[in-house]
Amino acid sequence: MNLNEHIKYWVESANHDMESLNALYLAHKFDWALFIGHLVIEKLLKAHYVRNNENKIPPKLHNLIRLAEIAGLELSDEMKLILDKINDFNIEVRYPQYKNEFYKTCTKEFADEQIAKIKEIYDWLVSQLK
Repeated sequence: MNLNEHIKYWVESANHDMESLNALYLAHKFDWALFIGHLVIEKLLKAHYVRNNENKIPPKLHNLIRLAEIAGLELSDEMKLILDKINDFNIEVRYPQYKNEFYKTCTKEFADEQIAKIKEIYDWLVSQLK
């Protein structure tokens, strides 16, 4: 893949996952919607990594703050806090010791607030790719 195709791959995959997030939200599967939200942001960060690292394949890591750093993105402290919170969604929905508590936390109101933040980061990351 050339550079533009590689970036397009990650962006299209993120867009597909955003559709999945919305479908899960509408189905009231708020915990899984937030998990997918993590994937959306991860994939856009990997698009940035590819763009800023001469089309190299992104590393297989899931820590959003670390991905942003190695992608060469400058983040505000507020954005780092948001990414740190989104990182939790990758862990809490997958592992039994966190899953039940996270499920209880994931009310519609909580999901609304967190998905709004995910969409804010999503919009910013997409705008930075243009």
